[in-house]
This record gives sequence, structure tokens and C-alpha cells, in this order.
Amino acid sequence: MTGEHEQRTERAANEEVAARVDERAARQRIPGAFDIAFLSGREDVTELLLVRHGQQMMNEGMSVGEFTDPPLSELGESQARLVGMRLSTERIDAVYASPLRRARDTGAEIARHHRLQPVILEDLKEVGIFRDLPPDKTPLDAIGRLQLTGTRQRMVTEKSWDVYPYSESSAEIRTRVNNAIEGIIALHPGERIAIACHGGVINAYIGHVIGSRYDMFFRPAHTSINVVAAGEGIRALYSLNDVLHLRTAEGDFHSL
Repeated sequence: MTGEHEQRTERAANEEVAARVDERAARQRIPGAFDIAFLSGREDVTELLLVRHGQQMMNEGMSVGEFTDPPLSELGESQARLVGMRLSTERIDAVYASPLRRARDTGAEIARHHRLQPVILEDLKEVGIFRDLPPDKTPLDAIGRLQLTGTRQRMVTEKSWDVYPYSESSAEIRTRVNNAIEGIIALHPGERIAIACHGGVINAYIGHVIGSRYDMFFRPAHTSINVVAAGEGIRALYSLNDVLHLRTAEGDFHSL
């Protein structure tokens, strides 16, 4: 019995030593290329939750002024409430939002669960399509059906804001959006930040991160959550178009 007890004791001691060695090796493991490129296993990264606004009220006859800043639709209000609830159990250190009503109100729904006030940034507003047209006119009245149809067809194939006349250019939106979001990252090292904004803004920044040549390389759903991590000059895309919160027992609230 004494020999058996000694063997068990020795085996337990060896297992304890092996466990310490394994733990030390894990701590000292040299990060691989993918660990570095995608900030894997890091605790000091800034995490950006880029959230598109809820569905807005839209109709074909809207003037340029109405088209620029419509409020949330009834469905959009439900979507904003749902994304706020989805993120209510997450750690959120700050909320930023575009000044346009649909994004500002979506950001407020996220912020209220964390007793925060959204920080409103002008540079997070949507791309200025037809911004230089008279605000009381529709694009159809201002530039005509031929030009409008040609513009839309070019956008289908080229996916560049530069096809729109009287509008903000691709370079302009990329510069203002990327500068704004990089500024947010610099101000919030190691924190999780929610940014309520727009499809064009999300595409501009994530397109910058992944090197897309298109201004719109994907279509974010309303209140979709898109996650980018940032640390030590590295930017890594973690997820796109997460809409799990819109599939509920009460119904499907998904829209594009």
C-alpha cells in the first residue's frame, strides 16, 4: 500500500509540474502571423461596433432636403429598440452617432442602456448624395430622368459615389469618415465603442480596412452590427452584418 501511495503522490506531483510548464509555455508562446494580423487573444484592443441606423421613412417623391434627413419608420424604431437590447448586456464604454435623425435616435437607444449620452460627430453623417442640388427639388426634377437613370445604372456596376452629379466624392467621404473613426480609436484605447451611423460610412471605413476598391462593397442591413478591432496600428475585421437581434419570437424585423 505504501508503494502504491507513493506512486500516486509522485504522479500527482508530475501532473502539477506538467500543468505549470504548459501554462508557462502558453504564456510565452510566440504569436503567429495570424495572431498578429488579426489581434487574436489580445486584451488591449479597441473594439468598434459599427451599427447602421434603423429603417428610415422614404418615398419616391421626396425632395433632396427631405431625402437627406428622414426620421425612423415604425419598423426602424423597433429595430433600434432591438439592437439597443442586444447590446444592453455588452460592455459599452462610449457611443458615437451621426447627427442625422435616423442614426442619432438609433445611437440613443444603444446608449440609454449604459447610462451614456451619444457623442454626435458631423463627420459620421451619410455620404452627401445630390448635396449641391436645391433642397426643395427632387433629383428627377433637378437633373432629369436620363441623367438619373444613367447614374443609377453606373452605380450598379461601378459602386462608386463619383458617378453621382452634384454630390460628395468618394475621396471626400473616405477622408472624413476614416479620420473621424481613427480619432475615436485614438481616444479610446482598449475600449468597446458603439458607432451609430450609415451604410456608406460603414463601407467607407471597413473598405479602408480591407482595401476594397468599391465605395459600397456590401449592403449593411438596418441596425446590423459590424465589428472591427484596432490595436498598435493594426485594424482587423471581426464580423459583418450581424442581425441576430432582428430574428425574434414576435417576428422577423430584418430589412435592407
